[in-house]
Amino acid sequence: MANPNTLQLESRQLQVEASDASPACVMTFNANDPSGAGGLTADITAIVSAGAHALAVVTGAYVRDTAEIFDHFSFDEEAVTDQARHALEDMPVSAIKVGFVGSPENISTIAEIASDYAEVPLVAYMPSLSWWDESEIDSYLDAFRELMLPQTTVLVGNHSSLWRWLLPDWSGERSPSARDIAKAAADLGVPYTLVTGIPLPDQFIDNVLATPQTVLYSEKFERFEATFSGAGETLSAALTALLANGHDLQAATAEALTYLDHSLDAGFHPGMGNIVPDRLFWAQTDVDAEESDDEAGDTYGDASLTLNHPFDLPPNGTTKH
Repeated sequence: MANPNTLQLESRQLQVEASDASPACVMTFNANDPSGAGGLTADITAIVSAGAHALAVVTGAYVRDTAEIFDHFSFDEEAVTDQARHALEDMPVSAIKVGFVGSPENISTIAEIASDYAEVPLVAYMPSLSWWDESEIDSYLDAFRELMLPQTTVLVGNHSSLWRWLLPDWSGERSPSARDIAKAAADLGVPYTLVTGIPLPDQFIDNVLATPQTVLYSEKFERFEATFSGAGETLSAALTALLANGHDLQAATAEALTYLDHSLDAGFHPGMGNIVPDRLFWAQTDVDAEESDDEAGDTYGDASLTLNHPFDLPPNGTTKH
């Protein structure tokens, strides 16, 4: 008969080996999206695609389809805190992503949680809130600015959304550059800003990772003649997972942008609204997809190998909440 102590020791050894081989854990705070276009659905599929394990904290729920958002119901902060704390006490988290969390109270509680894990990089994504009531938008953005940005490592957002939010009094003849927006974010405690969708001539858009002092990485893409839902969620979630997996910031940005480009290129129409990115494009098995991949080469897999300026990633903030 086997010795019970020996069996327990072998069981613990197996658990340690399994833990060593486990994917990195990424905690994401976001609203549920029943259309699958954005929200937690986008986060989970992008995080898994980037090789990490998603710890998804539900902060509320959208009422929406693939064309527009009609309403949102927010969870109370205690429900958000309990979800996150129990998961964090059980599993080590390597990166945190914060999307739309519904209320200033939820922003406050998530910022407090993040401050307890200040060594963990935090990616904050600011979507367009134009569907929401104006008074709700103002109070939400004020709380995000004061409480979440000081905990943020990388702020991600569309050029027009970040411009209106961070530089509302911009009076220059030209539109603000990525460095202008990064400077405004840095004044609020954010060391790095990834600005997407910067308009360029000839139907191109630029995506720029910047600090107030310099552009760390930029990549332009030809503008798609289509309207997508969930592109920003896809990019920010993939970036968070790549950071969790140990990529340096520039390499993670390059690979996340390439992943987004592939997802948009393979996008599909599940309903009557906008196109949804195919975040699982790599799982396609039909002949056309395989031929397309062969023609495209290994750009996605090798994106990080082309970079020659490694950049160390700091903790998730410069100040405590």
